[in-house]
Amino acid sequence: MRRIKKPVFFIVVVLIAVFAFLTFNGVSTYYGDIKTSHIKGVDEIRWGIDISGGVDVTFAPPEGVTATEAQMDAAKAAIEVRLVNLGITDYELYVDYSNYDIIVRFPWQAGEENFDPEAAVRELGETAELTFREGHEVDEYGLPTGITAENVIVTGEHVNSAQAVWWEEDGEYKFAVSLEFDETGTADFAEATARLAETNGTISIWMDDTCISYPTVETAITDGQAQITSEAFDYDSAKALADKISAGALPYKMVTSNFSTISPTLGAGARNAMVLAGVIAFVVICIYMIIVYRLPGIVASIALFGQVVGTIACITGFFGNIPSFTLTLPGIAGIILAVGMGVDANVVTFERVKEELRNGKGLYSALEQGYSRAWAAIFDGNITIVFVAIILMGAFGPPDSAFAIVMKWLYFLFPTTIEGTVYSFGYTLLVGVILNFVFGVGATRLMLASLAKFKSLRNPKLYGGVANEE
Repeated sequence: MRRIKKPVFFIVVVLIAVFAFLTFNGVSTYYGDIKTSHIKGVDEIRWGIDISGGVDVTFAPPEGVTATEAQMDAAKAAIEVRLVNLGITDYELYVDYSNYDIIVRFPWQAGEENFDPEAAVRELGETAELTFREGHEVDEYGLPTGITAENVIVTGEHVNSAQAVWWEEDGEYKFAVSLEFDETGTADFAEATARLAETNGTISIWMDDTCISYPTVETAITDGQAQITSEAFDYDSAKALADKISAGALPYKMVTSNFSTISPTLGAGARNAMVLAGVIAFVVICIYMIIVYRLPGIVASIALFGQVVGTIACITGFFGNIPSFTLTLPGIAGIILAVGMGVDANVVTFERVKEELRNGKGLYSALEQGYSRAWAAIFDGNITIVFVAIILMGAFGPPDSAFAIVMKWLYFLFPTTIEGTVYSFGYTLLVGVILNFVFGVGATRLMLASLAKFKSLRNPKLYGGVANEE
């Protein structure tokens, strides 16, 4: 600590101030009416449904039906198509295979006064209508018209299976969707493909009134085994199409097992109350720290402010490698709790520094020994919170998230569940604790060592001690 120079304190404070300015205000440019955000500010935070208002619904197969993972994927694909058809594009959609649930969350439609969430939910759970139609004639709204509207070749009830397949050809992987029809579907499909193959005609595939594919017929298919191929196919796109086709062949509709709505006014009011409570708590904590620990209390307050700013930056997507994150009410609670962990780290450190000073150590030695002795306790306390946050994000986040995959070995003991509000809490808690090491330990140590270089600030009483200066 003796090597740290006087300007370091001011450099750290300026960096935190600039970081805070950019985080809160962001950096944007305008080209006419088009806004491009280079750094997102707090006004672009993605609020969770519990704040912005919206619908949270869980679908499940009917009682007595045991669905397979393939059927759950197919049902998810059908719901996804219907969400888009309803004009709902800002949604969260997950499959919980352990409980055979599909969780859907979507916000209130902006500017829509007559939006009926219950009607939307009923429509989402209905069995999708799958049809194979001749040609691909559509009107201005994308709906089937002409021969496409008149000639339905096969319906979903005659599709036994649809799955993504792949093979290696000339050192490259090729992907396709393999279809299998029942006896009736085989006969109807054979007649249509034999006729259309002569002119390389098209068979369009529709889910409800949405065309999901329109492959060209190259040869007659008479054995009930068809393949949809495309140079643009990769595994994900082939599987997505297979899931949508399978959705139209599901013999049942999904039923609503849980349904709740939150009004935007109620959510925004709760958010404002919690933010105000957090600000008041932060101010009170800073005053307390300054009164009890004097100069280190001022330094700790600056570091705590930096920690909060860093957490907000990780939420808004300030850093290019960290995408923006949806903030919920429990997420705000996670920020406040992480600040409490930061206060605890500073209290432990400053108490150790005071002990060293009262034992007759010089200022520099007391600072070095205080941080050294406090490190083990701070690390142990914070690392346990990190583990808890990771477990929460794995148990209550998307099943395909990194934390869920890493902790999969643990979750066989109990089923995971998709709960975005708890996931947000785990995220802000994890980020806050990590930043606690950066600001609560690293930044405070740099700033205190720098201030100790000033002769007027070497009085041990400013640090809570009574010993003579070194």
